[in-house]
Amino acid sequence: MFIPIVVLLAVFILIAVRKIGHIKLDIWQIMLFGALVVLLTKQISVIKAIKSVNIDVMLFLFGMFVVGRAMEDSGYLSHLAYKIFNKTRSVDHLILFILFGMGIISAFLMNDTIAIIGTPVVLLFAKKHNINPKLLLFALAFAITIGTVMSPIGNPQNLLIAINSNIHNPFITFAKFLLIPTLINLFFAYLLLRIFYRKHFHSNTLSHNDDPINDPYLAKLSQISLFLIIILVFVKIISVFNGSTFNFKLTYIALISALPVLLLSRKRFKIIKEIDWHTLIFFASMFILMQSVWDTGFFQSCINQTNMNISSVVMILIISILLSQFISNVPLVALYLPLLIHSGASDIEMVALASGSTIAGNLTILGAASNIIIIQNAEKKSGETLTFLEFLKIGTPLTIINVLVYWIFLSLI
Repeated sequence: MFIPIVVLLAVFILIAVRKIGHIKLDIWQIMLFGALVVLLTKQISVIKAIKSVNIDVMLFLFGMFVVGRAMEDSGYLSHLAYKIFNKTRSVDHLILFILFGMGIISAFLMNDTIAIIGTPVVLLFAKKHNINPKLLLFALAFAITIGTVMSPIGNPQNLLIAINSNIHNPFITFAKFLLIPTLINLFFAYLLLRIFYRKHFHSNTLSHNDDPINDPYLAKLSQISLFLIIILVFVKIISVFNGSTFNFKLTYIALISALPVLLLSRKRFKIIKEIDWHTLIFFASMFILMQSVWDTGFFQSCINQTNMNISSVVMILIISILLSQFISNVPLVALYLPLLIHSGASDIEMVALASGSTIAGNLTILGAASNIIIIQNAEKKSGETLTFLEFLKIGTPLTIINVLVYWIFLSLI
């Protein structure tokens, strides 16, 4: 019964050290190892393992990887980055722009979308302006995690809460309770980055150059794909806002947006070959391992056996942040949401669950899928990475501050 728990702990340790002797391990290899162990020890059947892989998530990531790769290969991504960031004149301005710009955009274009598209952008700025890439990668990761708190469609767990809870108007409710504390937390992220990376905030004036587009036709297709993403996201917002019964999945948005590249580009097979397959392997493996952990009932039993008031705001924040590190935030919400609904929780408790399960991504690498996408993408493109301990070092104080800010605001309303 406890083999999956032991395997999960081993995966955590290996991701923290990333080495066995002199052998360096990638995150996707470690998670694949964990999935293979629970399969080989028959902690989960092959059929159940296949069923546990969330096809919607896999197809969403595939579609977004295709669009992101086409944007990068054509040169359109660097051109777009210049258009957006050319007014920034210092490292401070750039970090603030990443935090607030990417944070707010991710609230509507979804966290994983910005993680896929944003990683090569910040790595480009790091190279061009001689800025520590870790600083920019952290800024991107924190921007995405914190920014998506305030939107019911910013990430999968918020969408799950918005659809299945008794919140009458999710967009208005999330904005009412979470907009101001989220903006405050984005600024606190800037202050912490300023403290931890103070030596890397050089005073040089940033001078931006617009790189030429090297494949105009692919760039045009990429532009169409990006336009489709934006339009379809707004269609989804309107459908949710109007209470439509049609489930316009994020998967549809990603796959429809990828169609111009997949159908019309002569480089389609090259793009498919070069997308981040390792991250897709990581997610498939994670679903299998987490399903086997879920089946043990260990964490469900831990919650049920406590005498804590699990529907209080502070306990919702603490439990969701901690358990999201072990069973991921979406399974955590799937477990916690029925308990809150059964207890007659108010909108405040529901948005507390959304904020806690989301800012869990600021504590460790495994707290958010977007962290994995950023790190895997960075390692593949430039060899840069954020280690488990580096993330924990700055993520711990940031998460504590985040919790306090949300708790204070939710308690005062």
